[in-house]
Amino acid sequence: MKEKRMVKFDSQLQVEAYHFDGIMQKFPNHFHEYYVIGFIENGQRKLTCKNKEFIINKGDMVIFNPLDNHACEQVDLNALDYRCLNINADIMKKVAKEIMGVDYLPYFTSPVLVQTSFAPLLKEVHEMIMSTNEELEKEESFYFLMEHLIKECSIKYEESTSTDERLHAVCRYMEKNYSEHLTLTDLAEVCDMNKYTLLRSFTRNFGITPYRYLQTIRINEAKKLLESGRKPIDVSMETGFADQSHFSNFFTEFIGLTPGQYREIYQHKKQA
Repeated sequence: MKEKRMVKFDSQLQVEAYHFDGIMQKFPNHFHEYYVIGFIENGQRKLTCKNKEFIINKGDMVIFNPLDNHACEQVDLNALDYRCLNINADIMKKVAKEIMGVDYLPYFTSPVLVQTSFAPLLKEVHEMIMSTNEELEKEESFYFLMEHLIKECSIKYEESTSTDERLHAVCRYMEKNYSEHLTLTDLAEVCDMNKYTLLRSFTRNFGITPYRYLQTIRINEAKKLLESGRKPIDVSMETGFADQSHFSNFFTEFIGLTPGQYREIYQHKKQA
């Protein structure tokens, strides 16, 4: 079966729609800065999210909050057919306020909805975005979907206060200095821990190693630069990767598209 990897940005809804069909690619432990709402059209995957394991099948939905670490891999011989919507936090906040009348960010409590009745509605919205459907019908369906999910599957987002503030300081340091050559010694100095204690504590609290956290930050920043039209070779240098090949391998591993393919999507959007 021939692979199909499509991404489309909907300027009306301000959401990004992905469609990966016929792929067997394994995705490493990572996170996104945005919400991901997706469903399995075909195939079976083992999903690890926030240190819990799930088997997801055809008809199941996945919902990741911003910064939810997750990884997945194929567990059967059927290639994956996966569709999803990526929604930035500011757009989610706007939609939640319109639906609930309260200014807040929803926190989706379960990463997997098994054989849910919401999947057909998500598929409908996804197909409308991919086919440039009539705008009023598409917007109606999108808001009906979000109403169900926000009201039935989420709670009000609260910042965690249980994690050691020193670890949050390490996160902030990496977010600010992601383009630099960082070492475990640098990070240990930020939080006044020895290197082993930092590594163990960070991984236990966030479900992802400091290195994976840094690479995810770099990839997320790279996406923004590519969307603005920057060339992959320039983006690789600005986001701290050793070279363009290193950057391209990581980007494809995390996103499922090459940097050039991702940039091209947004170039077409601007031309349109």
